[in-house]
Amino acid sequence: MRSRRFRQLASVIGLGIGLGLLAGAATEAVAQDKKTLRFVPHSGLRITDPTITTAFISRNHGYMIYDTLFAVNDKMEVKPQMVEKYELSADKLTYTFTLRDGLKFHNGAPVTTADVIASLQRWGKADGMGQKLLSYTKEMVAVNDKTFQLVLKEPYGLVLDSLGKPSSNVPFIMTKEMAATPHTQNVPDEIGSGPFRMIKSEFQPGVKVVYEKNPDYKPRSEAPSFMSGGKLAKVDRVEWITMSDAQTAMNAIVKGEIDIWEQASYDLLPELKKSKDVVVKDFGPLGMNYMMRMNWLQPPLDNVKVRQAILHAIYQEDYLAAQVGDPEYYKVCGAMFGCNTPLKSEEGAVGTKKPDLAKAKKLLAESGYKGEKIVIMAPTDLNSISQLPLVTAPVLRSIGMNIDLQSMDWQTLVGRRAKMDPVDQGGWHIFHTAWGTADMMNPIANAGVRGLGKQGGFFGWTEDAEIEKLRDAYARETDPAKQKELAVAVQKRAYELVMYIPLGEYFQPSAIRKNIEGLLPSPAFLLWNVEKK
Repeated sequence: MRSRRFRQLASVIGLGIGLGLLAGAATEAVAQDKKTLRFVPHSGLRITDPTITTAFISRNHGYMIYDTLFAVNDKMEVKPQMVEKYELSADKLTYTFTLRDGLKFHNGAPVTTADVIASLQRWGKADGMGQKLLSYTKEMVAVNDKTFQLVLKEPYGLVLDSLGKPSSNVPFIMTKEMAATPHTQNVPDEIGSGPFRMIKSEFQPGVKVVYEKNPDYKPRSEAPSFMSGGKLAKVDRVEWITMSDAQTAMNAIVKGEIDIWEQASYDLLPELKKSKDVVVKDFGPLGMNYMMRMNWLQPPLDNVKVRQAILHAIYQEDYLAAQVGDPEYYKVCGAMFGCNTPLKSEEGAVGTKKPDLAKAKKLLAESGYKGEKIVIMAPTDLNSISQLPLVTAPVLRSIGMNIDLQSMDWQTLVGRRAKMDPVDQGGWHIFHTAWGTADMMNPIANAGVRGLGKQGGFFGWTEDAEIEKLRDAYARETDPAKQKELAVAVQKRAYELVMYIPLGEYFQPSAIRKNIEGLLPSPAFLLWNVEKK
């Protein structure tokens, strides 16, 4: 009898201990969950090098693990970031930069000026503003491990604007060994000095990326603002989880399985707004811009009249209505340098009013077009632009063009658009993309108006000596009024040659759980300063 009662008592005690352990485990799980931020990005990450691509997913990855010499705040003022102090010589030819104390790469090595110079030289070969800066640069020399000089051939007013460029391509600082990689090849490792470090063992390309807090990172003392100020990692772990199906992502955030959905689907916004646990908000105050880009290397698009025929067949409202749907989140605008910037202009704009299909057909006939196949690359997994090629294809068929619409995932498209090969060898004619206004605010930053062709041009390789002279004049000019005149001339020329076709401006809301705090409005999606309550 006693033995039986003893066993019953032991069972009760054991149950109590078990429940206590379960409660403790549950409490620990909740605590751990608060230290892990689960984020659904706009596409899967495959290309991890933000220098070789302008893809925003790679840029956002870059901001997780790398740091920059300078950064812009919410007033678009350029502020020191990795730099402690700088000086400009009286003749305005020599900038002297000194790095902050305590800068350290994820592998434990200190950040030196040798790393900085190698990184800037690599970035300067790929980026439009970087190319222009290097063209004015006589040399970059290390004074010591913490101080270096940038010596100009002649005064250049966009030095700090270039070093603090906020969006693709960003002049991120990496190790000199990584920076020795050709700017057309992905770096062999992901070693930065930023607030987070990538856990390579958990990387599943296109599916999942995992980051952990960098314990060696020393943030600046200033409050964070856009890309500038103190980058405080307030969670221990960040998981990027790709969900290409919008309904799946919506269900996950409503249930609390994810914390942030970067680009909430427009057609699901009404449902998201009904959730008591989810907030819908746009964190990109400068807006975004849709673009159609054509390949000047591929016949028949090497013929300006064919490009002009396409331009006159385009109507922005069709694209905005199909992709966004709700006029609350879009605006028709022909300005190539942003609809809410000092350089805004409608000079030369086509596509903001009803299309002129008769003129488009006439131009196509004058071009001598003989029914050549036009390959349009269409991304299937990037919800933010997936409808754009579906609008273009029937419009171009309606004016008599032979269209081959080829579906692929976004990262495949990003890789393929870099190919200069003929169409029968994997080349292409047209792709669509989106840019933040911060990427397009002036003729130097805007890759779409770069006229360098194969020697540093953006994908599509537009080439024009006249527009390069105008861009160069803009780079030298310091008078805002004269800068505006030059920017208008650049835009007019770009429309004449059809360097790209603006498809309108839009604003992209995100969905976040209500217990998430600290997200910063910014041209890029930043995850420092974010915490889970």
